[in-house]
This record gives sequence, C-alpha cells and structure tokens, in this order.
Amino acid sequence: MTLPTKHSPTKHAPNTDAVNCWVAVASAEHVAVGRAGGFMQVGHGKGAPLKRLHAGDRVAYYSSVRVFGEKTICQAFTAVGTVRDGLVYQDEMKTANGEDFKPFRKDVHWFESQEASIRPLLDKLTFTAGKTNWGYAFRFGLLKVAAADMDLIESAMNAVDWR
Repeated sequence: MTLPTKHSPTKHAPNTDAVNCWVAVASAEHVAVGRAGGFMQVGHGKGAPLKRLHAGDRVAYYSSVRVFGEKTICQAFTAVGTVRDGLVYQDEMKTANGEDFKPFRKDVHWFESQEASIRPLLDKLTFTAGKTNWGYAFRFGLLKVAAADMDLIESAMNAVDWR
C-alpha cells in the first residue's frame, strides 16, 4: 500500500449528503495498529458493520480504554480520517497470545491528528449532549453521527488532511 504524497495541509472538506460520518470504538492500542497499517476494524473483526461505510465517508475512533482487556481509562477520540474505498477484506494476523485471527478490515486515509478527550465535547455532541449515561451510545462499536459532530471531533483533534 502506498501512502499519499504530502502536500500543503488542508482541513477536511465539509460533509455532503453523499458522505456519512461514523464513530468506531476500539482500544487506543488497537487504533494505533490500524493507523500504522492504514486500515480500520470494528466489533473484534466483524465484517458486516464495515459494509455500512463507503468511499469518502468520514470516520473517527473513540477509545474508552488504552489497552483492550485492561482498565486504564482513555475516554478520547484517537484517530480520524476518510474511508479509501468500499472494499471490505479479510486479513490474517496473530493475537497477542499467538492465536490465529482473521479480522475483516477497510482501508482508511488517516489524518494527522492529536488525541482529544471526549469530556469537553459531551455537551456539544448531539449523541451525548444532556445524557448522563453518554457511553451507552458506543455500545455497538459503530455509530453513525451528524456531520456537525464530526466537524467538532476533527477540530478538537486538530486534524489535518495532507492529501
């Protein structure tokens, strides 16, 4: 896979009706692996949820914890980018304990960005505003959100698209 050539930085273009916005959920550690590889996974490698995403869709990751299976709290948006194409594919890898794992993935162009705590955004995001149990929105691992919410997330992350 070749990475895009870096030119002058630009903010992501405003959303259009043909583009959807999504928040996926994974540990910060797993998100870092996906960023490094230029892909995303959801639901512990399930393929069906990824079929909802299309080329050009905007996606951010929310990480409640730093490491999967541990309790070190993160509660931050940890990656943001755009889906490269509509292809959902299956890959092979080994888990941390050496077991074979064949997750489904989708390629993503990840923006340069900084981690951003969700706390300052809770009253501004439409899917968390006014909700005491705001984490409930993330329970299925992939959440369709409004373009205005994605704009807030990208802004909080100081996201820059180098394409």
